[in-house]
Amino acid sequence: MDTLSLLMDGFAAALTPVNLLFALAGVILGTAVGVLPGIGPAMAVALLLPLTFGMETSSALIMFAGIYYGGMYGGSTTSILLNTPGESATVITAIEGHKMAKAGRAAQALATAAIGSFVAGTIGTALLVTVAPIVVKFAVSLGAPSYFAIMVLALVTVTAVLGSSKIRGFAALGLGLAIGLVGMDPVSGQQRLTFGFAPLVDGLDIVVVAVAIFAIGEALWIAAHLRSNPARTIPVGAPWMGKEDWKRSWKPWLRGTAFGFPFGALPAGGAEVPTFLSYVTEKKLSKHPEEFGHGAIEGVAGPEAANNASAAGTLTPMLALGLPTNATAAVMLAFLTMKGIQPGPLLFENEPDLVWALIASLFIGNTLLLLINLPLAPLWAKLLKIPRPYLYAGILFFATLGAFSVNMQVADLWLLLIIGLLGFALRRFGLPVLPLILGVIIGPMAEEQLRKTFQLSAGSVNGLWGEPLAVGIYILIAVLLLLPVLISVIRRARGKDSILTAGLSEGGEITEDEVEQFDAATAAKHKAEGKHGRSAGTERDES
Repeated sequence: MDTLSLLMDGFAAALTPVNLLFALAGVILGTAVGVLPGIGPAMAVALLLPLTFGMETSSALIMFAGIYYGGMYGGSTTSILLNTPGESATVITAIEGHKMAKAGRAAQALATAAIGSFVAGTIGTALLVTVAPIVVKFAVSLGAPSYFAIMVLALVTVTAVLGSSKIRGFAALGLGLAIGLVGMDPVSGQQRLTFGFAPLVDGLDIVVVAVAIFAIGEALWIAAHLRSNPARTIPVGAPWMGKEDWKRSWKPWLRGTAFGFPFGALPAGGAEVPTFLSYVTEKKLSKHPEEFGHGAIEGVAGPEAANNASAAGTLTPMLALGLPTNATAAVMLAFLTMKGIQPGPLLFENEPDLVWALIASLFIGNTLLLLINLPLAPLWAKLLKIPRPYLYAGILFFATLGAFSVNMQVADLWLLLIIGLLGFALRRFGLPVLPLILGVIIGPMAEEQLRKTFQLSAGSVNGLWGEPLAVGIYILIAVLLLLPVLISVIRRARGKDSILTAGLSEGGEITEDEVEQFDAATAAKHKAEGKHGRSAGTERDES
């Protein structure tokens, strides 16, 4: 009952004319950035950070949430009409949705994507209302050792799973942690990594770092790989669905939601894995499996629902634990820090008006998105006709203006350029960006919990595993790191055994031909892996 009462208070705050206006602006902007490939919601939120200094915290957060949800919506439009996913999570939608569009069923594909996103977003937000307070109660009871272990788990998981290799992921994380250390030690007052440069004594402003990494780095990367081919959209009228389309879509919407929400709440869960799992599930359960790959409506409905449900799931650890699980949530946490609000389990207790207004705005934003996207989907696709040089020149201009407005210091512009070039280099060499930004944001928080842990244990290292939950988490981290190695060893052993066992079963002895067959198969596998690795690197360079 308390939760319901707080949610009603949140609706009262979110339904004020000003907040409704910011919610509407957020969903429109979010849909626009979701439509444009290369401009994700994380970049849009980072660009807007400097403009929110004078805004009410709740209004700005409501707008950011609208951008985040809108970004999930917008990607489906270009995926279906152009076969150009605006977001990585909408790649699956492009596979089936564009085939439907080419077959003259673009209206049905757009409708099932929009309605499925609405259903999944609404159910996901309801689950957020239910789950988040429970997680908060659990998190408040944790001590510094457990909380530090949870932060380490989040960093390790995100770093190890994202990107093309673990080494690159940990390298990006190391860079982020180093950037987070720049400035004055909060306890001893000693300067760290300032190199005698006075503007660095107070540390790097998170707004400058976020704008540089997401906006400057991405704009430079896209500018270096501009394509001059104009986009051609498939003409379509207002989206609509027939009786058979509804019948084939409602179950995939619910199943996609079930996949998306829990994965969104996990570190590194993201939206890509649940959309893929949803697609595979629908293909197995469909009465029309022959249509998959040629434009099956279930292949659009399920993945789109999973995509949007994961967005709601992402907000659970962000609000309940202060841990971001994707780039947009990381930038939103940076905004809270910029406003002097401490993210974490006490956020619900210290800022209940802010949190519940945000959650209520998610319901409102979902409804606005449905109302806007159904009639205006063809219009969004026309955004792709904006010449890219103008678009990214504008992004660079607003990023520079925003970074300068933070402290009105020329030094911030130099930092913006240097960190922006770092962001470009990360993309050039295939290093994931998210571990870096997580290192910048979570690094100082983890350092604070680590200091508390050592203070409680009088400097003893044993304090790190002084709580049962911390011990369990460290075991889980070890398993996560060692599991791929163990699986690889077991697979190799099984591959060798299977051929040799086959030889034993057929002839009772291992012949020389069978041994040669095993050696040839192993050599071919290693050759294919090497070729694949080189191809991936080449594709990355050319993309």
